[in-house]
Amino acid sequence: MTAFAAAGEDWQRIAPRYVWVDLITVLIPGAIVTGALTIAPLVSRIAWLWALPGAAFVVVVLLLAFTPRRVRAIGYRLREDDLVFRRGIMWHRIVAVPYGRMQLVDVSRGPIARAFGLAELKFVTAAVTTGVVIPGLPEADAEALRDRLVALAESRRAAL
Repeated sequence: MTAFAAAGEDWQRIAPRYVWVDLITVLIPGAIVTGALTIAPLVSRIAWLWALPGAAFVVVVLLLAFTPRRVRAIGYRLREDDLVFRRGIMWHRIVAVPYGRMQLVDVSRGPIARAFGLAELKFVTAAVTTGVVIPGLPEADAEALRDRLVALAESRRAAL
């Protein structure tokens, strides 16, 4: 195991109801794309074109099936000098963001997440590739975490 994923670490999980937000955000575009791809075989009456909406439907079903497991894989951990974020089932992504490098901590709420009382926390650092987004946090927790991270970032930058 790596230093980031050592046994016994206290990973914070996102809200379980974020599964519904993620399912809806997969289902709506998936239904639209599948429906749009159905128009071509209906209009042209070319039988092999039914493979297009069929393939889209299979992709949507697979995405829906893996969504609960994908959501359970999202977590974060506040350590002494940095925040560690993880996500992914097959392709694991673990990012450590030092508090002193955080330039912006933003809380945003999309319409679907807001309906479930959830928000996402975004971090911006000087490095372009470090864009970390922690989705599925209860709104109050997201704002409290934002305030805590801003205070930690200011204290770490002052120490530089």
